[in-house]
Amino acid sequence: MFTYDEMERKSILILRILNQAQGSVGARIIARRLKDYGVSLSERAVRYHLQFMDTKELTRFVGRRDGRVITAKGIEELRNARVHEKVGYCISRMEILSYKTTFDARAGRGMVPINVSFFPQQHFRDALKGMKTAFDKGCCVSELVAVAPEGAFLGDVHVPDGCIGFATVCSIVLTGMLLKRGIPVESKFGGILQMSEHKPMRFVELIHYSGTSLDPSEAFISARMTAVRGVLQHGEGKILANLSEIAGVCRDGVEEVIRDLKDVGMTPVITMGKMGESVCQAPVDVNKMGVILIGGLNPVAAIREAGIEETNLPMSTVMDYKDLRRFSSVCREHLG
Repeated sequence: MFTYDEMERKSILILRILNQAQGSVGARIIARRLKDYGVSLSERAVRYHLQFMDTKELTRFVGRRDGRVITAKGIEELRNARVHEKVGYCISRMEILSYKTTFDARAGRGMVPINVSFFPQQHFRDALKGMKTAFDKGCCVSELVAVAPEGAFLGDVHVPDGCIGFATVCSIVLTGMLLKRGIPVESKFGGILQMSEHKPMRFVELIHYSGTSLDPSEAFISARMTAVRGVLQHGEGKILANLSEIAGVCRDGVEEVIRDLKDVGMTPVITMGKMGESVCQAPVDVNKMGVILIGGLNPVAAIREAGIEETNLPMSTVMDYKDLRRFSSVCREHLG
């Protein structure tokens, strides 16, 4: 039998999965997603936990085929979850996503990490118009995106009713490819990078990944701390970016991966510093080099600045490279 502490921990993980899904999820998918957190439960065991959570009114049974949804009480329980369950959650999610990235740029196949955003159906055309300049001017990791209607999936993320799902490539694609080549990467923090004359100047805000359960990009977007539109229009403003550290002796290997990504239209790196030297006024450890990566949600931040609301699931999952399309193609389909 499970102890109460084990029940609580696994219940919190299940609530996280349901909350991220933004819709109903069945025991089979939950069991698969739990493995990402190092928890192995059979479908039967997952159903046992869900029945327990139903009695606590944390989840609600929708149907045999549809599974469960998280309730308002469940969302509140997730907010109030034990502190030690929260700290470091963001960095662990990044590590999991890096491991699940199997993209081979030279072969043009594999799984690519994505951010997922949900737009109300009636606002999607305006959202595309608002994001166009960001994609045209390269204020993104890649022009490759994916779109899904309500009820469909982006990777294993379910698109809720009344919404259109929109996936952007996450900068973790570089981290995942380096990992596969045996090059270790330490993701340090996500931040707001000030730009001047279209060039990076300095970080003006930052959140360390190892000490937060919140995704920095979503926190900055929600707080309206970006000025992406200013960068796109005048070269002056603030964009989403993050800093990673890599051993300086690996520079040649890193540059090779960057070139491979560029060949397929992915440009996650803004700038890379010299060994042991600060980059954009951010300190870097001795024998390490700092690499600044652009935030994949910058196009979405631009439309939030314009007043278009959306829901974001940064660093949410991976999807097959062959299922991605060029943003320009999506615009032609939806805008004519």
